[in-house]
Amino acid sequence: MNEKVTKALDTALDHWKSMSRSDHDEAEDTANAFEASFYKFIDAVREWVNELEPRPQTLDELLEQPFIQEITDRLPVPLYLNFETEAELIVENKSRIDDEKYD
Repeated sequence: MNEKVTKALDTALDHWKSMSRSDHDEAEDTANAFEASFYKFIDAVREWVNELEPRPQTLDELLEQPFIQEITDRLPVPLYLNFETEAELIVENKSRIDDEKYD
């Protein structure tokens, strides 16, 4: 496994758990922390994918990578859907504009 991606995933999952346990007063802060950590995780995945030889050309090829399967096995269903969307952008060599990340 790629250590940078693994650490970023661990952080995002920790923030996800904190967000789901937070009360109303903490909700915005924990949601912001989760969102920032999720996109750091996505950036780490993007770097990893860009180093692959050969680089996956389709979403299916990327999702078939053993390391990606390990990641998706750890993701809660709502996060898997977001991950899949981001993975598709990675394969297409597209990036979200920062404003789009937070809509």
